[in-house]
Amino acid sequence: MSENQNLHDLLKKNINAIDGSLIQEYTAAESQMDIGAKLREIRITNNFSIRALALLAGVTHSTIAQIEGNKVSPSVSSIKRILSVFKIPLSEFFSDVETESEEQIFFKSNELVELADGKKLSFRQVGKGLRGKAIMMLRERYEPGADTGEPYTHEAEECGIVLRGKLMIAVGNREQCLQSGESYYFNSRQPHRMYNPFNEVCEVISAASPPTF
Repeated sequence: MSENQNLHDLLKKNINAIDGSLIQEYTAAESQMDIGAKLREIRITNNFSIRALALLAGVTHSTIAQIEGNKVSPSVSSIKRILSVFKIPLSEFFSDVETESEEQIFFKSNELVELADGKKLSFRQVGKGLRGKAIMMLRERYEPGADTGEPYTHEAEECGIVLRGKLMIAVGNREQCLQSGESYYFNSRQPHRMYNPFNEVCEVISAASPPTF
């Protein structure tokens, strides 16, 4: 075996090891939060029955019951519809309250906050509590078949660039496939959806302002 081939194999092995560790961090971050218990606490605190919340959110009562029982991983659009009833953005729901006396400026990879299931779809947020902040930045990862669900809206503008793979983006009545190196910018008040129907992983860096997602 040539020296170049040995070097190639070593680099490939190291890259696979790094990718594996990042995937473990995604799932570890997601597993630290009991989504169902937190949603149930918010619902009860606001004196909503499951049926009343389902009616206002436009989802079935069984969907909310399954989410609260941690029997399903909700789509981004479903959890956004439910949280919108309480005027709570995803960034606030999935973030811990900032308790440090000094504002954190630098973040390690495992300190990014997971806003999706962390498996099929990963939205990892830079920063913890974004209340009062002006911008949100996400590192997004779409496994083959990943989908944000039904089109949703929020009060912001957002943009992003595809770093790897391909991604379908639908905004209003327009839809396009973006490939590595291509980007987007749109008003988030328009219904939008993102999904990966391809057989390769897609990675995106995105930003939204203000952080109402």
